[in-house]
Amino acid sequence: MDKENSTILVCDDEPHLREMVCEYLEDRGYPVREASNALALHGILAKEQIDLVILDINMPGQDGLTALMELRKIYDVPVIMITAASEVVDRIVGLEMGADDYLGKPVDLRELEARIKATLRRRPFELKAKASHANGTSGKITFGDFSLDLESAQLIGPDKYEVPITAMEFSLLRVFSENEGRVLNRDQLLEQAHDRGWEPFDRSIDLRISRLRKKIERNPTKPEIIRTVRGIGYIFGTECN
Repeated sequence: MDKENSTILVCDDEPHLREMVCEYLEDRGYPVREASNALALHGILAKEQIDLVILDINMPGQDGLTALMELRKIYDVPVIMITAASEVVDRIVGLEMGADDYLGKPVDLRELEARIKATLRRRPFELKAKASHANGTSGKITFGDFSLDLESAQLIGPDKYEVPITAMEFSLLRVFSENEGRVLNRDQLLEQAHDRGWEPFDRSIDLRISRLRKKIERNPTKPEIIRTVRGIGYIFGTECN
């Protein structure tokens, strides 16, 4: 999706932050709309085609999580939540309620732009997955020469034989397949894979991904399926270059 055709709605009650984000995105070619509260957010969504929403959690009146819940009843637009850096619970709840990504304050504008690009890039894959689900063909995910059977929790290799994987490796592949084309950081991967033993900034995820690469990549030192996004996390998909 080209940025010239991707209208972004920034909803935040802090005028300085809202204006800073809008100006930054406009300078990079994005059409931008502004909303200072949830009421204005819903008003704009009802009248205009919006391709992505940046939504602050802590707003007076209707807070961001409630606004997200109401938004998800009607719209399928991608949402990036802005949260206080310490509010891990808000991040988890936001993801469970349908947020596509989150970013902590203070906002790093370059990271925000990277997350916007990744979310917009992921959108065609997401729509394709939903269409497959509607047609009853979502039981298997294919990537490269491999396929992941979501019902039997099996990874099938190029020779049609099962490739042994651990429960955590299956969970990670499932999370990656559900977020094809989207950049995920370590915390997001561990949260969505439901690893109860995870700790913030847990680096063990790197070891697990390294082991996965040895099983699914042609050349694990030059991965094509699970690629590293320096300083952010990982991105999955053979078509997301």
